[in-house]
Amino acid sequence: MSLQRASWLTVVIVCAIAALILALNGYVGYPIVVGAVGLSAAVNLL
Repeated sequence: MSLQRASWLTVVIVCAIAALILALNGYVGYPIVVGAVGLSAAVNLL
């Protein structure tokens, strides 16, 4: 696995964890935004 791919995967994982934590804490808009950032970073893994 290249360093570039590993860094994008790290961003996706961090965004997923952050979105989950924000959703569990009762926030509404922030998890959606963080999830969208994670999805846009996941595009770079294709």
